[in-house]
Amino acid sequence: MLPFEEDIRAASQIANSPAAMGDLELKTVYEHIHSLDPTGQRFASILRDTIDQLLNGEVTGRYDWKTLFKTEKTHAGTLVEINLQREFRFGDGIKMDYQIAGIDVDCKYSQQFGGWMIPPEALGHLCLLVWADDYKTRWSAGILRIRREWLNGGNNRDLKLTVKAEHRDKILWLWRDAELPENVLLHMDPLDREAVFASNSGQQRLNELFRRAQQRRIGRNVVRTVAQQKDYMKRVRGNGGSRSALRPEGILIMGDYESHRAVAQKLGILPPSEGEFVSVRVARAQARHHSAPQITLDGQSWVVADGSDPAETAPQLPAHTSYA
Repeated sequence: MLPFEEDIRAASQIANSPAAMGDLELKTVYEHIHSLDPTGQRFASILRDTIDQLLNGEVTGRYDWKTLFKTEKTHAGTLVEINLQREFRFGDGIKMDYQIAGIDVDCKYSQQFGGWMIPPEALGHLCLLVWADDYKTRWSAGILRIRREWLNGGNNRDLKLTVKAEHRDKILWLWRDAELPENVLLHMDPLDREAVFASNSGQQRLNELFRRAQQRRIGRNVVRTVAQQKDYMKRVRGNGGSRSALRPEGILIMGDYESHRAVAQKLGILPPSEGEFVSVRVARAQARHHSAPQITLDGQSWVVADGSDPAETAPQLPAHTSYA
């Protein structure tokens, strides 16, 4: 089971949800979104990519939400709305942002849970409420029929309102506190992160990243941010990239190919998902490793190395097309 699947809410909750009682449109929208994305993987990926789009690490080297300008943070909601519409091909709404299953739905995003700003024109309509927090590595999305009595009074220039805390139980959650794909740079040990960015060479920075962030999913946006080069993918692969540079240290870098995912699974570590890499140091299996997960590569058995295993050249990864 993938991490984001541990937190999804089954669609069966809708039958007994107070939020959906007597609201056929709300049920219809809920079921339609779930049919498009049963696990929440697509939704989570869009939120991860949108945050990374704002950070623009390939150009700026940024990885921390706090380093965004105020105008960029303000733009986040608009980007979430646009990227969700592109991904799920929602139609344009008549009065609201979207038409989902023929029903007008507004979309509101907040980086602060409960901070959704509801415009007066959304009263009576359905709202898709989205929250993601890069520091907590969590996200939620739910649907609410906007009623005036469930909102706090507006005290801003646009007269926008927020949902009262005591009425958040009226939200029908599509996914609640699900796992956001990790921003590895943000959550690294500060000393490790400092070591990654110490070099002026994009290639050396990538090598240090895969050396220090082992057994963690590293997305392409992280690679872009560290390399800050247009040919960033070339910097990961063999033939002079990190994969060949770190092999003498016993480090494998697996991509999202099925053959590489199979290696990770055999070694008992988290396999990379689409667009991700996972690095790990391996060692030849010894008698003391008898209970450790093992894989045969280059005709020998290998295990995940521990601190007592000396560095030795790692085996070649299998071809991208197949794995036996």
